[in-house]
Amino acid sequence: MFVRRWGLITVKPHSDLSVPPSEWVVTHAQKIKPNGRVLDYACGSGRHTFFLAEKGFEVLAIDRDQEALNQIQLQSQNISQGLIKTACFDLEGPTWSLAHLGQFDAVIVTNYLYRPYLKNITKLLNPMGFLIYETFAIGNEAYGKPSNPNFLLQPNELLNLAENMKILAFEDLTVQTPKPACVQRLCAVPLQSKHD
Repeated sequence: MFVRRWGLITVKPHSDLSVPPSEWVVTHAQKIKPNGRVLDYACGSGRHTFFLAEKGFEVLAIDRDQEALNQIQLQSQNISQGLIKTACFDLEGPTWSLAHLGQFDAVIVTNYLYRPYLKNITKLLNPMGFLIYETFAIGNEAYGKPSNPNFLLQPNELLNLAENMKILAFEDLTVQTPKPACVQRLCAVPLQSKHD
């Protein structure tokens, strides 16, 4: 079992939203049903939560860091009421307990990897939902943290996550912004989806 060591990765203060949303998320969020229900999984400081809410999506931001979620709630006061909700969950607890959240028009995951529950994430999509996932991959150790292989995707590992999905886009590359990093990124939909 892989244990996430949160203290190993340096993150900006919770209130710092100066890092723009991922270009991968920005590009593929355009495909989500207008005003749809989106889950920001392991949302961190909420950079994608705010981006999505500003686009009119109803966003549920989940993380295990209650302080980060409190900051998101404070900062969301200027956004249309009710577009952002938060919930604190231990995403790496002894059991995966998110099925009660229902299904979403999209699930967004960035800079997060916990393999024991990885395939469960797709269960949170409705039949027309989009999985938009981007996180660090092997090779990132050359650029700093994360460098622990427990937190780095193996070649094509995200494709395995989507083995029962239709893959709309996949990349395994080195990006330069917001800082150099090796990443894999995926946009996929359930096989029974009617997306073109």
